[in-house]
Amino acid sequence: MSIYAVGDIHGCFTALVRIFNSLEIGKDDKAIFLGDYIDRGHNSKEVIEWMLEKSTNPNFIFLKGNHELMMLEARTNFARFSIWQWNGGHKVLDNYGIGDETDWVNKIPEAHWKFIESTKKYYTVGNFIFVHAALVPGVPLEQQHDDIVYWKHAEVPEMYSQNKIVVCGHTSRKNGQIANFGHTICVDTWACGGQWLTCLDVTTGNFLQANQKGELKKGKIEIGLD
Repeated sequence: MSIYAVGDIHGCFTALVRIFNSLEIGKDDKAIFLGDYIDRGHNSKEVIEWMLEKSTNPNFIFLKGNHELMMLEARTNFARFSIWQWNGGHKVLDNYGIGDETDWVNKIPEAHWKFIESTKKYYTVGNFIFVHAALVPGVPLEQQHDDIVYWKHAEVPEMYSQNKIVVCGHTSRKNGQIANFGHTICVDTWACGGQWLTCLDVTTGNFLQANQKGELKKGKIEIGLD
């Protein structure tokens, strides 16, 4: 069984499709997406449509990122709408062809809203915990605060557990390389900044990376607690 973790996509549809055209997800495999599917890149709508189609397959797991959270909150809070727009949300409206912000919520398909609402806060399988941003050591998963799970930047994350590996995104690694701390692995490799989208098989350490030029490369990291 392979367990794939996919880093922050941010509308980079070309890179996403390039990776999954090169992978075959078997009936016992899992593909876990760590959030931030939208904003910044030019193809958030296409990314959501692709994920909506894949969401009928239970082997595909979708977590919520802070950018999905901002978009959801923006529906009913103008201050949050402004913050979301400043953080790249204007690219989403452009991508959906919404030139007038009036009634913008109803101009996005209801199925897309339902998908975004359905995304998970975290996911666990085997010795791995998948989360968008970070976790506070000593706090049970169900008690982790949203400000940490979705928002905390951690250039050097703390160990959450001595027997669990945390796999996250959010803190972009602008060199395009996976940040492997043993107890924590960050796979946000700055796809939207001209670097790579990463898909890591946490069971083997093998990974694929693709960029918006359609280029693909492979590599491997060591997986295991120090």
